[in-house]
Amino acid sequence: MSTEPTADTDAGSTRTDHPSRSDGFVRGTSELIGGPLGDHATSLDRPATAERRFWTATRIVLALVCLTLALHWVQKSPCHSGAWQNNVQYTRFCYSDVLALYYAEGLNEGKVPYRDHPVEYPVLTGAFMGVLGLPVYHLGKDNPEINQGQWAYNANALVLSVLAVATVAVILALRRRRPWDAALFALAPALLLTATVNWDLLAIGVAAFGLFAWARRRPATAGLLLGLAGAAKMWPIFILGPILVLGLRSGRVRAALTALGTGLAALVAVNLPVALLYPEGWNRFFELNSTRPIDWGTLWYIGRYLDGRINLGDPGSQGPFDWLSANVHTLNYLSYALFGLACLGVAVLAVRAPVRPRLAPLAFLVVAAFLLTSKVWSQQFVLWLLPLLVLARPKWGAFLAWQLAEVGYFVAFYGELLGSATGTPVFPEGVFVLAAALRWGTVLLLCVLIVREVLHPERDAVRATYPDDPDGGVLDGAEDAPWVDRWRRRSAAVEAPKEPVPA
Repeated sequence: MSTEPTADTDAGSTRTDHPSRSDGFVRGTSELIGGPLGDHATSLDRPATAERRFWTATRIVLALVCLTLALHWVQKSPCHSGAWQNNVQYTRFCYSDVLALYYAEGLNEGKVPYRDHPVEYPVLTGAFMGVLGLPVYHLGKDNPEINQGQWAYNANALVLSVLAVATVAVILALRRRRPWDAALFALAPALLLTATVNWDLLAIGVAAFGLFAWARRRPATAGLLLGLAGAAKMWPIFILGPILVLGLRSGRVRAALTALGTGLAALVAVNLPVALLYPEGWNRFFELNSTRPIDWGTLWYIGRYLDGRINLGDPGSQGPFDWLSANVHTLNYLSYALFGLACLGVAVLAVRAPVRPRLAPLAFLVVAAFLLTSKVWSQQFVLWLLPLLVLARPKWGAFLAWQLAEVGYFVAFYGELLGSATGTPVFPEGVFVLAAALRWGTVLLLCVLIVREVLHPERDAVRATYPDDPDGGVLDGAEDAPWVDRWRRRSAAVEAPKEPVPA
């Protein structure tokens, strides 16, 4: 890829994107309020100093994410006291692991994570729980009038909200010419509903800074931050794979290996002391993941439901998904194998694409593949995909369809929880399975749309504004490595039909 932009590309790259002009869905809906932004309209994204205007696009988006997080706190408020009676945590959709595990993990008794109690999460998340939870315990034991659970939840909610705002700030910094892209994250219904269900925003925030460091050509710092994020939740480590593949394609192998090496070193450095000092507590995460059966809402759960409706064998015989449910270790290997094949497919796509793909689409594909093939897909895992999709494909139509499916699953999931707790189904099982299938299908659809844009880069909205890859760092504007052209010539020679030999 040439590093010299054409006149048209350069002109386009200096303009700020307006979704009412560039996004088909937004352009269509804008007709309800008078149509797209005109050529002579005063733009909110012009420098504030130029017009003495306070409400720039950046500040509006930051205000929107703060509003969403405030509404989330209100939505969870029926559960803040921790006095969950009559299944209020399900009927009011306000359950949160952050509050529940303050008690279940023994933080209310002053137990140090891993040392005094095994923790079901990776080390950095366990440390985060302890750093915010144990001070509340020490304060509460001398002040019995305070509600420890509520204080612990509020402390966690505050820090996690700061990380969410920081994530939006990173997206804005990476998309200075497309500030309205960050509004997809700021206004996402999934963020409103699941922001503090668990500690996922910790990994998201740290990973976002890792991507920012990579974009600013600091591979060692990027690897360090992605490794730390991986020590909070496993998925950020997967982003190092696309970095390595793109580094190989562009000949920027040293930078890619630096990021990979520092990422793995950071992951080991965080885990090793805890693993050596408290092996039983540290191993709980791995033990739980290896023995955990098929979880609600996954591909395997949908398949097990269909096994009970479509039985092609003898009456009473097990279907394939029922059999996998009873053989968890085989299920583990199959899930890992499917994820590995999906990653291999992403690598092939990265090499065969006509133009070197951007980092964000490949990162989204890898993380989405993990969720689509995993035996566990908790309600808040939707947050993992949010910033990656905003950077990969900032188009409102498919995004809103996906978010609608996630909201439907959220409601169905709480209905399933309530039915399980009371012994009386809220609705037929098929309703929950349909909601899970729609969620699974919309994520798959996003993957298909992203693959199409990788193969047809002229469809890529970000490339319409930037010459190459604003997240690429050392990859941005890089030529393909010589081996890519040689490989393509050999592939073309093999695939070309051979001319018949004259008689």
